[in-house]
Amino acid sequence: MAKKKTETASLIETFAEFKENKNIDYTTLVGVLEESFRNVIAKIFGSDENFDVIVNPDKGDCEIYRNRVVVADEELTDPNKEIALSEAQKIDPDYEEGEEVAEKINFTDFGRRAILTLRQTLASKVLELEHDALYNKYKDRIGELIAPEVYQTWKSETLLMDEERNELYLPKNQQIPRDFFHKGDTVQAVIERVDNINGKPKIILSRTSPTFLLRMLERDIPEIAEGLIKVRAVARIPGERAKIAVESYDERIDPVGACVGIKGSRIHNIVRELNNENIDVIPFTSNIRLFIQRALNPAQVSSINLNEEEKKAEVYLRPEEVSLAIGKGGLNIKLASMLTEYTIDVFRELNENEAIEDIYLDEFADEIDQWVIDAIKNIGLQTAKDVLNAPREMLIEKADLEEDTVDEVLRILQAEFEDETNVHENEEEPAAETEAAEADEEPEATEADEEPEATEADEETEA
Repeated sequence: MAKKKTETASLIETFAEFKENKNIDYTTLVGVLEESFRNVIAKIFGSDENFDVIVNPDKGDCEIYRNRVVVADEELTDPNKEIALSEAQKIDPDYEEGEEVAEKINFTDFGRRAILTLRQTLASKVLELEHDALYNKYKDRIGELIAPEVYQTWKSETLLMDEERNELYLPKNQQIPRDFFHKGDTVQAVIERVDNINGKPKIILSRTSPTFLLRMLERDIPEIAEGLIKVRAVARIPGERAKIAVESYDERIDPVGACVGIKGSRIHNIVRELNNENIDVIPFTSNIRLFIQRALNPAQVSSINLNEEEKKAEVYLRPEEVSLAIGKGGLNIKLASMLTEYTIDVFRELNENEAIEDIYLDEFADEIDQWVIDAIKNIGLQTAKDVLNAPREMLIEKADLEEDTVDEVLRILQAEFEDETNVHENEEEPAAETEAAEADEEPEATEADEEPEATEADEETEA
């Protein structure tokens, strides 16, 4: 008797666990409980087709009825779906062959093993439902700004918890450089994606995404939140620098000034949250030349050649402006390319007195490895002057060459033009000497020629 009470209590406890799960609605709860009971019944009897299961989760009980057809004793073949006439008449003497008997079954009579199997099945179903609920909760919230709490930090990622104690993950590569968290810290991040691995969702957060900066701007700048100012483009190199292009839908509002605020007061909180990541705010324009020019600020652009089909721009600047356009570590030109979605190549302007003679790179194949030449040609530089006029940093980054290799190429090309200059200077010296010699001889020849003329004149006079 004590055993029966224990099994009944265990069954009621199983219902109670389900009832406490707030993520499962009533209809789903009843369906899962019924399915779980049927799975156990099928394991015990081989089939659950002839069973009626009535679940009442509020009371914590379940009624199970087995339906069997009455057959003659000697014709009984399937005890699960058929009942012998003699057995049926023990239940009710009025039963006859062909009638259906609905017999109530007490689940606790199946024993401890059946109840244990039921609990395991229910636990599996609960976990599955929790995973589905978590996935459905976050799959439509990608790009949303949230502030969960740090629970644990590992080398490769940080585990955070939301208000419902759901697990969220912030991988190391989605953290801003110099990010450092303690347990209990509240962390601002956006929902980057929701992975569903073998039915188990994993919510990935990000602090390096351009969307994170956009959401921070929407949160802290009322004009953006209200739609008076629109952020048209965002480019970031996390922890270093960012550029945003903004446009105002109200002529009375200066979009740049509204975003920055007096002495940077509005954007200060965002910069601090991004670990002092510098933010350049520029006015958006549909004029792509002007947009590229603004994106390369503080450099002053002299001229731009556009290839709109390939989305490429050749930007020409005075030599002293090139370093400003490229920026420290190439950050400025990278961000400008990201912001405008154009591949930007920077070139120095040639001086008027600079020689225009040029040499194709293939002519240097005896001094420079062919693969190096091909790498340089692949970024649009075909001649020696193209290479010499291009920024050194661009050659290293875009051609993917080592610094030593680039320096050696520049040395070889520069030496070629220096040699040509020396040759021209040497050729000019003999020419000058010849002219001087001819100049010295000319007066002598003139005097010699004049003497006969004078003689002829004298002869005419005498005559």
